[in-house]
Amino acid sequence: MIQRIQTVYLILASAVSGGFIFVFDLWTNLKSEIYALDLFSRESFLLKVIPLLFMLSAIVSLATIFLFKNRKMQFVVGRLIILINLFLLGLLIYVSLTLPGGILISEKGIGMFLPIVAILLIVLANKAIKKDEDLVKSVDRLR
Repeated sequence: MIQRIQTVYLILASAVSGGFIFVFDLWTNLKSEIYALDLFSRESFLLKVIPLLFMLSAIVSLATIFLFKNRKMQFVVGRLIILINLFLLGLLIYVSLTLPGGILISEKGIGMFLPIVAILLIVLANKAIKKDEDLVKSVDRLR
């Protein structure tokens, strides 16, 4: 059902993971700002995984909306999205701490915090899904 609050949370999580990576930079060099899609042109495989995980998180959270008939599966997929974003956050922290030329990377961008916002939105969605499931179970008990 599209009118449920968890649908709004899932759409926002998808927008954060898939849309805001075009708006907010991950870090800033002295020369330019580095966005997530700029990492595809890098030679390191580790850097190429970052935009793939952002897109995977966005696609899976958007697909989770259409699992509204199977709330248990929707809840499990929400946990999977949280794991993807936790892995992405760890990867971003690792890359930011091990990038060569520490002086050249003057500041971290707000794009580094996008997985945290996505995790928060998915946790809220899972909480609402659990609340719906408990409500359905309580109504089934009354029958």
